[in-house]
Amino acid sequence: MEKRKIEEIEFHNKREIDRNSLSDVEFEKKYSNKKVYKISDSSFVYLENTLKSLSKDKICLDYCCGLGNTSLNLYRYGAKKVYGIDIAEKEVETAKNALRENGFDDSGIVVGDAEFTNFDDNQFDLIVCIGVLHHLDVNKAFKELNRILKPGGSVVAFEALGYNPIIQAYRKLTPELRTDWEKDHILTKKEIKIAMEHFSSVKIKYFHLFNLILFPFTKSFFFKPALRFLTSIDSIILRIPFLRLMAWQMVFVLKK
Repeated sequence: MEKRKIEEIEFHNKREIDRNSLSDVEFEKKYSNKKVYKISDSSFVYLENTLKSLSKDKICLDYCCGLGNTSLNLYRYGAKKVYGIDIAEKEVETAKNALRENGFDDSGIVVGDAEFTNFDDNQFDLIVCIGVLHHLDVNKAFKELNRILKPGGSVVAFEALGYNPIIQAYRKLTPELRTDWEKDHILTKKEIKIAMEHFSSVKIKYFHLFNLILFPFTKSFFFKPALRFLTSIDSIILRIPFLRLMAWQMVFVLKK
């Protein structure tokens, strides 16, 4: 197995062990980047609405499923069958437990290499990739995603962007929060072009620029109204081609 994949397994297994052994305060202190997701309501709402519209009565794959939150949601949105794959066995164990505890079938959740799965050609109507493509060699991942997706199917991806210099500086200053491969492979237009070599269309929506300044103030009394205001500003500013590349996150849908 490649060194980068071994490092991914070790990092994510260790984080899951920490999540189960540390208090919430201790875990948030050790993995401080998790706090920034408190400003990301708008992107998650858009993502979830997209998944609701595409998953009902469909055969779905939670690609690099992690703790299984997306797998759970897909079942709740009416998916016919949900599969999941992840390279970290501790996270797969958590994902399977989460599905069982909520009364859903966990038989499709497996440990495996997302770049070379054992799934059949044209198996899935919908594949969901939440914050995972920058952990992978996208040349291999997009090829595999195309192979296992049915004609007419969709890949929905939620990913960080690699252009904003302030965000990039933060990533370099906090190497303990991610693997070496991850920090050097945040997505850019280059990776989107690679995706277009394998898929017929891409639709992209960008999120979070000005509302990132609220990151230090998530517990302040003014956080929620300020978040609503700055999110509305972002919804306008991030329509501008150059400025939208400074966004923190994007949701994109690939069609086969």
